[in-house]
Amino acid sequence: MSACDTCVVRNRAICASLDSNELETLNTIGRRRTLAPGESLIWEGEDSVLVANVIDGVLKLSTGTEDGREQIVGVVYPSDFIGRPFGSTTGHGVTALTEAKVCVFSRRDFDAFAREHPALEHKLLQRTLGELDRTRRWMLLLGRKSAGERVASFIIEMSERLVEQGCQGTHDQPLKRFTLPFSRQQVADVLGLTIETVSRQFTRLKSEGLIDLPSRREVEILDREGLAAEAG
Repeated sequence: MSACDTCVVRNRAICASLDSNELETLNTIGRRRTLAPGESLIWEGEDSVLVANVIDGVLKLSTGTEDGREQIVGVVYPSDFIGRPFGSTTGHGVTALTEAKVCVFSRRDFDAFAREHPALEHKLLQRTLGELDRTRRWMLLLGRKSAGERVASFIIEMSERLVEQGCQGTHDQPLKRFTLPFSRQQVADVLGLTIETVSRQFTRLKSEGLIDLPSRREVEILDREGLAAEAG
């Protein structure tokens, strides 16, 4: 049995468009890899030598600022695609926030395979446009929303993106209680806020009965409608 046969995200990842023979061919050029929290897979500015499907875990996309700070510019989840196919260099680094399992391909091998399979290229285009839409929404969040709206929006998105989905692609309801894969400082970096502001907003949302905070990283949504209204 091949790795593709046992992959829990194969019907949601870009390879969902492939038949069994094509999957078998793809399996010959891919390999499974497990990343520890904090371990990097791709480095910003380096040659684009690999691409990957996320099987399990959460990873961050980050870039360095001129003064040496890290700016988190995106987050990827199971079934997401990472890397730069058909590109020469990578625009951001990719690092595991939690233990993560990925299916890694040589970028050259993957590019050659994609050129021979238009359905896969179509899936790549769909994913790229979806990522563009998320980026535009994120620009609105960072450019127009208040600190409270940003934190509420972030909690709602996490409850939706951290859902464990079956290999058949069925979408369960958003989580009511979940563990954030971020530290408070990383939440602040993602939202363009200070850690003090993020902590105040979490405390305020808890005092208003919208969420509960069982531990430092656990969040329980008590009033989803109220939290959505807070998110604007």
